[in-house]
Amino acid sequence: MVPFAIAGIQMHVAALHSNVEAMLHHIDICMARFPWVQMVLFSELAPLGPLPQTAQALPSPAEALFQESAARHGIWLIPGSLFEIGDDGETYNMAPVINPQGEIVKRYRKMFPFRPYEAGVAAGQEFCVFDVPQVGRFGLSICYDIWFPETTRTLTSMGVEVLLHPVLTQTIDRDIELAIARATAAQFQCFVFDVNGLGAGGIGRSCVLDPAGAVLYQAAGQEEIIPLEIDLEQVRRQRETGIRGLGQVLKSFRDNKVPFDVYRDAPEADKFLGSLGPLELPQRGSRAGLEARPDHGADAGVVQLLPDLHHQGAKPSRNTK
Repeated sequence: MVPFAIAGIQMHVAALHSNVEAMLHHIDICMARFPWVQMVLFSELAPLGPLPQTAQALPSPAEALFQESAARHGIWLIPGSLFEIGDDGETYNMAPVINPQGEIVKRYRKMFPFRPYEAGVAAGQEFCVFDVPQVGRFGLSICYDIWFPETTRTLTSMGVEVLLHPVLTQTIDRDIELAIARATAAQFQCFVFDVNGLGAGGIGRSCVLDPAGAVLYQAAGQEEIIPLEIDLEQVRRQRETGIRGLGQVLKSFRDNKVPFDVYRDAPEADKFLGSLGPLELPQRGSRAGLEARPDHGADAGVVQLLPDLHHQGAKPSRNTK
């Protein structure tokens, strides 16, 4: 058994003032109540809230306070994420990883900002993987990243056994996000810690999933400290023998010889994806995606088929215009 204890903290996040002091207080409470916890994880944009105008250059005062707290308690700490002003002048959604000595060992920039809503935020280009000595390999993704399985595919192909996933979801797609998190755990045979905030930081419903996609814990909509001890041998055993002795997913992907051209220069994929229109906010009364495209794919088949049916004397559907 390789035990490791992680506490997700689901807390109220304010938009118009700093939440750092409240986060430090929650860490103190967590460690007083559950001194066996070895890592603490907060939600996306918990420290300073969801407004990009809070962006700071690095190193930031907020990071320094979290470093001191991690060292004082001797824990790994991922304090959610905060907006960072990079050396290039761009704004990034960045999550630091702090070790028990209070050192920042990684900074991860969200690869998929929630566009078009998260406008003006640049995309990161480097994956975040780090090792906890004598325990295992951990990876970090932020919120919308998980909707793109290529991100988790890359992390788990690099050996990640636990996916840390801070989110900020206030919207009506939280149930979809939870389904994706569960599927991610099973597809990639890893633990998933999916931590959402409250208030300006989300609608809660944080969850923890095991490498078969089973829900170990599902929070509701109130503040919670979620301490769980996991066994990383469960990941290693399952990756060798399969989910419940069945699907050996990672090895099957490794051994499959299909080149998956969608990840290369693929004219057909490029043609279809290029036909989808610009990445922009939906407009009131828009019919985007509803108009037939007679020069492409399935839509072309429908457009051409109906005249043929009419020519052959077929009775049109009442829905046919």
